Amino acid sequence: MIRVLVVDDDFMVAKVHSGYVERVTGFSVVGVAHTGADAVRAVRDLRPDLVLLDIYLPDMDGIAVLRALRADPSTVDTDVVIISAARDVDTVRNAMRGGVLHYLIKPFSAAALRDQLLHFAALQAKLARLSERREVSNQEDVDDVFAARPRGAGVLPKGLTQQTAELVAQALRARPDGLSATECAQATELSRPSARRYLEYFAETGKAEVRLRYGGTGRPERLYHWNAE
Repeated sequence: MIRVLVVDDDFMVAKVHSGYVERVTGFSVVGVAHTGADAVRAVRDLRPDLVLLDIYLPDMDGIAVLRALRADPSTVDTDVVIISAARDVDTVRNAMRGGVLHYLIKPFSAAALRDQLLHFAALQAKLARLSERREVSNQEDVDDVFAARPRGAGVLPKGLTQQTAELVAQALRARPDGLSATECAQATELSRPSARRYLEYFAETGKAEVRLRYGGTGRPERLYHWNAE
């Protein structure tokens, strides 16, 4: 189980983000902190595997918390993901220099955080396998560890829009028994090719799974089942 500390000054936001984490298999929230000082103490006391760190805190900002963690030998190796509404370049640059794993801009969806958590879990698994050998075998091992992070769930391929994607997602959620491209087009008033593009996008990103429905004759029909939540 990967243990997570959630740091946010807003009690309700911290509760929401904690709920996002708890919904991801293999992760659990071991603590919540609402100030920078409490965050530093919690990392020292609870030793979480990952910290979800806000920037805007009442006593010290998240970058100061990050520097405090890096300056303490007992917390220097703690992995951190920034979750904040801060968009200024200096903050992003300082977060990168502090060795954060990723930077999620608020507001973000449960799926966006889920993607980053699963990436973190996969990274830990890769490093664990390499640790058994005590050294990397070749450049491919290193490239695998430093592979590109997953694109945020809110970033859609060219030609797709967030509003329409949510419309298709709602149609899928409403049909737990599955939805074909034709049925999705009827439910959303999209053209069948457009509906299929969104359905295939959800399938490619793991938010939906495809099952085949066999009829009397002809090719089986692709049914899409929502599984992101």
